[in-house]
Amino acid sequence: MADDGGDVVAEPLAKKCPNETDLKQSGKCKEEADKSYFNSYGDLYVHEEMLRDVERTSAYLNAIMRNKESFRDKVVADVGAGTGILSCFCAKAGAKRVYAIEASAVAEHARAVISSNNLSDCVTLINERVESCELPEKVDVIVSEWMGYSLMYESMLPCVLEARDRWLKPGGQMFPSHASLFAAPVCQSNFWRDRVEVWSDMKGEYGVDMSCLQSVVQRTTLRTVQVVALHGEDVLSDSSCVFSLDLKSVSVKDLQVLEGAFSFKSHRLSTMHGIAVWFVVTFPGTPPVRLSVTVCVVYGLPCAAQTGRHSLW
Repeated sequence: MADDGGDVVAEPLAKKCPNETDLKQSGKCKEEADKSYFNSYGDLYVHEEMLRDVERTSAYLNAIMRNKESFRDKVVADVGAGTGILSCFCAKAGAKRVYAIEASAVAEHARAVISSNNLSDCVTLINERVESCELPEKVDVIVSEWMGYSLMYESMLPCVLEARDRWLKPGGQMFPSHASLFAAPVCQSNFWRDRVEVWSDMKGEYGVDMSCLQSVVQRTTLRTVQVVALHGEDVLSDSSCVFSLDLKSVSVKDLQVLEGAFSFKSHRLSTMHGIAVWFVVTFPGTPPVRLSVTVCVVYGLPCAAQTGRHSLW
């Protein structure tokens, strides 16, 4: 970023995913990373946090229950089933069979949930990874809560796409069916003051000058994506779409580099501290159900955002 009172220019925002060569070279590291990943999702605390996100879970409930015709007497695969709640939604919507695929140790808890709701005759729990899993039939619908922070961080999407390519019938449906990442410049004066500038205040508070550490904290902050709650007045312009994905057609290869160039027109004169990114996923139906969650801020050196000026990213 440049604090020159003019346009702010940067490289296009991109999300790079490991390619096949990277994965082969990583070998044991990848295996250990996968083990750590699945171990983390074996802890109920992680799933409790997700279930407490009422907006997120309710979006799936509404999308499924408002479109019962898409599930009635259909075969469904729930990829990354977790505690099994989405599988239960599908069964309650009238699915003929649901394959709940969950690789982590939480699968045993999902089995208990399915049994407690008297859905064991409909929902089959498969405690395997998608890559090694075999289903006895094709499916009409794939549901998955695959999204990570900023949509793609720790995303399960490659596994979901593999499941689609292997098991989804022609004309089958994906829940959700589309995903988009949005961005907008933000002013976060309180965060910047509390996290960075506070180090210059220590002398007045304790009589010890610690301002020399402010630059260290600033560098750390600039390297870290923060998950924050934003207010309307924090956002300096209309949002721009960075990229959109059609889950029926996007390939795993397409995910290796996701990028977009976009511009902003500031609504007012203010200090821009960073770029906020969030995602929207859309579920099939009339009207479609949309879920917008997870605001993350990528901080940069504060610079001026002038009214009516454009910033290109």
